[in-house]
Amino acid sequence: MATKPHEPLAVSVVLHDVAPSTWPACETLLNAIDHVARVPVTLLVVPDHLHRAPVEMAPDIIQAIRQRVARGDEVALHGLHHWDDGPPPRGPREWLTRRVYTASEGEFLAPDQAEAQRRLRQGRARLEALGWSPRGFVAPAWLLGPGAWAALREAPFSYTSSRKEIILLPDMARLAAPSLVFSVRSAWRRQASLAWNSRLLKHVLDHPLRYPLLRLGLHPVDAAHPRVLRFWQHALEAALEHGRAPMTKGDWVNALQRQ
Repeated sequence: MATKPHEPLAVSVVLHDVAPSTWPACETLLNAIDHVARVPVTLLVVPDHLHRAPVEMAPDIIQAIRQRVARGDEVALHGLHHWDDGPPPRGPREWLTRRVYTASEGEFLAPDQAEAQRRLRQGRARLEALGWSPRGFVAPAWLLGPGAWAALREAPFSYTSSRKEIILLPDMARLAAPSLVFSVRSAWRRQASLAWNSRLLKHVLDHPLRYPLLRLGLHPVDAAHPRVLRFWQHALEAALEHGRAPMTKGDWVNALQRQ
């Protein structure tokens, strides 16, 4: 997709899977980012992560997130519980996608429209009850089935995203915005991710008009791997040195729509 020259040139640090059970690892990642620069972060919050970590039951985590929001962070909805509890996969391809690629965490791939709407409403209401008004929704693993897409067209969010794009809602305009992300489940996956992300980072930074928004997609599991932490620090530093403004995804969308 050709990029319009007026689209803001930016980098967004996006922290996935934010929940009480992941918060110690989230803090490690946030501290590593702060060591490079105090940039605003998009926090993808899961209200009831894997059915075992309701955010309402963790006042210390709520306060920590409120402090982050006060300094410029954004809260976005990242599913209701992040778990794929839909009907059994149909065929080997769907099984690979839902059980292997996503480790059974692609919550919004299988639900029909009514169920997807229920989860979106409940997730948003739970975040709003804590004082947060999410502008964005990001599906776990970026996977959205037909029912979820239909539900999103009627939901009060201004954007969602895939691994490669920001999608404006409700008109579904798609804007190139690659996300760097690691797979850390084995040594070979980490090495392959490092090589791929290094190439993609250079490509995006070398073509700013094609890719106005670069996303750094951090996950709590990254915190256990020093080489991954160092890469995220390097990627942010390189993006800032190339003149990209640090922005949350919501602020980037707002800046785009104001022009």
